[in-house]
Amino acid sequence: MNSPTSADPIVKFTNVALGYGDLTVLQGIDIEVRRGQVVAMMGGSGSGKTTLLRAATGQITAQKGTISVFGSDIAAVSGEGLRELRQRMGVLFQQGALFTDLNVFENVAFPLREHTQVSESQITERVLEKLDAVGLRAAAHLGISEVSGGMARRIALARAIVLEPELILYDEPFAGLDPISMGITAQLIRSLTNRLNCASVLITHDVAESFMIADHVYMVGQGRLIAQGAPKDLSASQDPYVHQFLNGEPDGPIAFHYPTSPAFTKWLQQHTGRS
Repeated sequence: MNSPTSADPIVKFTNVALGYGDLTVLQGIDIEVRRGQVVAMMGGSGSGKTTLLRAATGQITAQKGTISVFGSDIAAVSGEGLRELRQRMGVLFQQGALFTDLNVFENVAFPLREHTQVSESQITERVLEKLDAVGLRAAAHLGISEVSGGMARRIALARAIVLEPELILYDEPFAGLDPISMGITAQLIRSLTNRLNCASVLITHDVAESFMIADHVYMVGQGRLIAQGAPKDLSASQDPYVHQFLNGEPDGPIAFHYPTSPAFTKWLQQHTGRS
């Protein structure tokens, strides 16, 4: 299996189209993510952000184009090869997906027990080290029902990094957090990316926190990649979609009303006898 050099992208999308069945959600997507970078994939609800995450982890196959992860065409990898690629990734799911019947320590230890043969003393050392990195070493003994939502997100982050992945994917990491927890989580993502020298990809619609820590931003909408660049470049963009999204304006290219389609017109005629 190929291993990228430090100069190679860890993730690379080349003229990629993505969708489900006959439906194409995104097309013409070109993306690069490199080691040491925090990259934000941004867009409104339903814009296809999570579809990008599923494609990068091999959950769905590109309808067109090539997705390269760690130097390998992910469409050409399956079985054990795909499992090995995924072991080099960490994923922080939106809901955390913590095991409620395990305490904080055992939640973070789970990937080590599942995927490695390290000793119990090494597990203890690694888990406490990662909990310390997210500020929760002294919470190791607590049950999941005893921690706050912000703490749960940090525990899930510790679990995502316990195998020291080369690529970490964050699915809406700031969703449902209070302002302090959002700021803590953002700084943790930045500091852990630097410490592990990994690549971090945020799937998010939170502008302020993402722009504070991201090196590069890709913005998707209307079925395509509509903008990319450093946060300061996008902040200065005159593109109407970018301007509307960043400023949360109700009027603009993103319409309030769902667009009329032939399928809707046909349905309406069947139900009301008029168009």
